[in-house]
Amino acid sequence: MVTIADPDGSELVVEAPEPATVAWRWGERLPTGRRELRLTVRYDGAVPAAGRVRVSRSVAAAEPWWLIPGLFYGENRPAACERVFPRFEAGAERPEEMVSSRWGFRADRAATPAVLAWGDLSGIALIAEEESPLGTTGLAIEHAAGRATVSLLFPYQEYPITYYGSALPRPAEAATHVWHPGEEHELTLATCALPADRHAYAPLLREDRELRLPGAPIHPWEDVESAAGIAADGLYRWHYDPDPGVLLETAGFDREVSGTNGERVDRQAMHVGWVSGIPWAAALLAHGLRRGRPEHVDAAARVIGFICANLSPSGTFWGTWYRHAGWSQSWTPVKDALHARTLGEATLFLVRALRLRPEPRWLAAARSNLDTMVARQRPDGNLGTLHHAATGEVLSWSGASGLTWVAALAEAGDERYLRAAVHAGEHYAAFVEDEFIYGAPEDVDLAPTSEDGYAAVIAYMALHRRTGEPRWLDLARRAADWMLTFRYSYNVRFPPRSPLGVYGFATRGADQASPSNQHVHAYGLVCTAELIELSQALGDPYYAERAHEALECFRQLLPAADGDVNAYRGMITERYYQTDCFQPKGMYLTLSHAWSAGVLLLACEQMLARDRVPLGQESR
Repeated sequence: MVTIADPDGSELVVEAPEPATVAWRWGERLPTGRRELRLTVRYDGAVPAAGRVRVSRSVAAAEPWWLIPGLFYGENRPAACERVFPRFEAGAERPEEMVSSRWGFRADRAATPAVLAWGDLSGIALIAEEESPLGTTGLAIEHAAGRATVSLLFPYQEYPITYYGSALPRPAEAATHVWHPGEEHELTLATCALPADRHAYAPLLREDRELRLPGAPIHPWEDVESAAGIAADGLYRWHYDPDPGVLLETAGFDREVSGTNGERVDRQAMHVGWVSGIPWAAALLAHGLRRGRPEHVDAAARVIGFICANLSPSGTFWGTWYRHAGWSQSWTPVKDALHARTLGEATLFLVRALRLRPEPRWLAAARSNLDTMVARQRPDGNLGTLHHAATGEVLSWSGASGLTWVAALAEAGDERYLRAAVHAGEHYAAFVEDEFIYGAPEDVDLAPTSEDGYAAVIAYMALHRRTGEPRWLDLARRAADWMLTFRYSYNVRFPPRSPLGVYGFATRGADQASPSNQHVHAYGLVCTAELIELSQALGDPYYAERAHEALECFRQLLPAADGDVNAYRGMITERYYQTDCFQPKGMYLTLSHAWSAGVLLLACEQMLARDRVPLGQESR
């Protein structure tokens, strides 16, 4: 064990296989306070031995706050969350429940290979590369005896369990490196102290991304116009069913797998928003009108009309339509519950679709939803999370799923709706300021997710657009910074024979779905226009660059012709496996999702509509 003094006044501890010699060299101090540290570790043993190098830094912390970008946020899993995934709890060691005071992970689970902690008065950070000469890097946190410790492990070790995407924990895993007598390696990392403000991660991660850019190129397969056409064709050909007028949620790549042209693989269901429904029909409507494709316009109008004609008894949309059962609730175990985020997203994009096609029946449905939600708003501004489909009773007020309603209300035009949006915006601001936004997707309960970040950005940009108030712009900026912690800043190294390795898929610009759903996805494209608008309002190109970056990323792996990437034209997956979770690293899900095609189409149409933004612009 070797203690290394930081030139800025702290210290790091290096543990290496014994006996070993450790030498080090510090780099120059960067604007955020970050310094590079190069370690030279030589194994002096007489016989080969397995071992790892651990580099740690600690801070006094009675109640620590953690951040591993895209992977771990504070306690990570709120105590009331029914979805099971790794949770921090001081003094706990219940691995069978995925609850512990110490966690170790492989670095490719993180959007940036960094581990940060805040204590009583300040914070600390360690940053590395995904891979080192010793193999895949590890990221670890631990709290004991009033101190929070962050660590880098070369190679990684996952403990106390390994998370593979389900409530069933897998045994702890560890990579190994066997050291031979006289073997020597150089390990490179970076570190710095942080101020007490939890938002101090933002300039550090922004600086880190700049440093990684030269080594993380993205090579889109298609330009923006071509990508829009591919996505629109996929929605229309594979997801649209005119009977009764729905966008089916999934379509299997392999149409012969069941011997029935894929029908048993395709999900015969449609959400009103989120994974299907109005948002993506609205994107298809915009595309069809712009390109003069009447079949796309008619399909989009039929889907929106079908949803608007079937409101729940309580006055809002339903959650989901099933071919075998008709209209029903959202994906929640709470009987008859409708999820606020899904309803809000459907209403927001209905309001936007009305600008393109002012249909009276659509307008009536939008007003019903908006009026119903305003009537349910709590005095503190909360719009509720779960709503009873028949009675309208609010069954849960937990989380920030109402954020999407802020945008819907703000964009609806009526001053009464705007007052409700402002009131709700004030309520949900606490989630943004606490750096812990959760509750947006139906399927992970109260887990923090990238989708919560998208909802917050859209909400606060809508409020700023309507009012011009600086407070909303600042909240949009903070929300964007938090959302971008989920966005990969580097290109994961895939096994060369895996599909993503063979195709050279670049992960920079993709978002980790959530600490619970550890795969990268394209849903961040939903706020493409808002990120560009944020950059323009701030006079800062950074957020627009991140929007372009995401659109470049998901113009990869697009099937432009039947047979491409083992799919048919326009089939677009929702899952790219950048780590060992759900599937082996380097695979992708061979199901096309309506939202995956829809959100790409939306982003392309938003980009094409901005005449001041060069089409097909590359981020660098």
